[in-house]
Amino acid sequence: MAKSKQRLIVISGLSGAGKTVALHTLEDSGFYCIDNLPIGLLNEFGHQLTDLETIPAEEIAIGIDARNPEHLIARLPESIELLKQKNLSVELVYIEASNDILTKRYSETRRKHPLSSDAVSLTDAIKKERGIMERFSESADLRIDTSLLSMYGLRDLVREQIVKHPTKALSMQFVSFGYKHGVPHDADFVFDTRCLPNPYWEKDLRLFTGKDRTVIEFLETQDLAKDLYTQLKDFVSYWTPHFEASNRSYLCFAIGCTGGQHRSVYLAEKLADHFRQQNKHVIINHRDI
Repeated sequence: MAKSKQRLIVISGLSGAGKTVALHTLEDSGFYCIDNLPIGLLNEFGHQLTDLETIPAEEIAIGIDARNPEHLIARLPESIELLKQKNLSVELVYIEASNDILTKRYSETRRKHPLSSDAVSLTDAIKKERGIMERFSESADLRIDTSLLSMYGLRDLVREQIVKHPTKALSMQFVSFGYKHGVPHDADFVFDTRCLPNPYWEKDLRLFTGKDRTVIEFLETQDLAKDLYTQLKDFVSYWTPHFEASNRSYLCFAIGCTGGQHRSVYLAEKLADHFRQQNKHVIINHRDI
């Protein structure tokens, strides 16, 4: 009997953004995990996995960060492509956060940034690392912005997005958000619902959210809301198979309104419910409620 295809998660990103938390979560979920593997050893590691079979685990995760030399970091995409040519299912996950959040985290924990020194301040180290690592953001299969996530929220997201992600299936995440709190940086598509009638201005609806029946009933009487839902559903239905055919493992659809409480929540819930009924692997995240 042929050996089943091993799954390898490569986690890169910015120091202090949550890579260690993600690896610990995967390890707790049964993954074989290695942190800070030198990029120069990636191909040898793949050889150990597939040819020598010295690591029998079916699910493996490795962490790679800016402690690697820059010239080796630049070769990471090439190394991942070589791994994919073996009997490995490889996914690149990029974890990031805003500069202000990273500065705050390092200041609170008093930990030393790996690129800081007596001659390089924390602020400069963070900017330097972003310049080195951010090239992988666009090529990542999954991007996670932890700026507004707690440690527990990141753990839950890793479990939902990675641990429970079915093999060879595309994971669809629908995120509601409020524009006044900023657009999610890890979204593949961003849809704006601020053109719809706003339940916030209805005195009896202000304290509810788009998950509550009263708000749902209000929006379902609005022709614009019906039209936008239909068009978004059709858009996602049409384009998702094309991304799936190009071996994408994850897609994040962000739906925004002013505060992230009513219209975006309603449409995210409605879209998620539709695609669950299509037997898709669906995750929903209401960022601002």
